Amino acid sequence: MNYNIIAYSIYGLLMSVVIIRVGTICYRNGNVFVASLMPDNLELCTYINKVLLVGYYLVNLGYSVYMISTWTVITTPHDVISNIASHAGQILSLIHI
Repeated sequence: MNYNIIAYSIYGLLMSVVIIRVGTICYRNGNVFVASLMPDNLELCTYINKVLLVGYYLVNLGYSVYMISTWTVITTPHDVISNIASHAGQILSLIHI
């Protein structure tokens, strides 16, 4: 059994859900913040906020995929859990700083 594929799948799904959830929260709150900076042009504010959201997704999903390249060969189920936990923890600590 190839544990690497299992770990990549679990890690990718977990990170995608977390990044999309945090991005949605930031988008909602950022919309209010950007609108307070330019109250006269709400259409431009919405556009700027959407561009920021896409940038957030690209940077964080790209970094998550890059982190997979630093993994070693996984040979046991314990290594699967260990790698997912340590790398997910690194991403989560970067998101919440």
